Amino acid sequence: QVALVESGGGLVQAGGSLRLSCLASGGTCSIYGVGWIRQAPGKEREFVAAISWSGGKTYYADSVKGRFTISRDNAKNTVYLQMNSLKPQDTAVYYCAADRWGLGSRRTSGYDYWGQGTQVTVSS
Repeated sequence: QVALVESGGGLVQAGGSLRLSCLASGGTCSIYGVGWIRQAPGKEREFVAAISWSGGKTYYADSVKGRFTISRDNAKNTVYLQMNSLKPQDTAVYYCAADRWGLGSRRTSGYDYWGQGTQVTVSS
């Protein structure tokens, strides 16, 4: 069983930056693929970015490509999401999630473990 805890959310003006962290505990955390998924009020969960267990493969939604960067430090059991050039439409609760196959997934249904989420609010 893997437990995931997100941090780093907050309020930022449009054009600003935030870095989210996802700390994993329990099990062999370095073997899991990890994704960031967000959910805005009244909308369905939306894939944002994912990274394979080794960090060798990364995936991004078109809406964040070139602005967001996902990375991981397996020695610290932590996955990061660096978010630059933030827009008001990036406002959402951001969740990190882990998949047992180690690949990461563009499908929100492809994850086995989820964190509680961290709020990101971008003001215009």
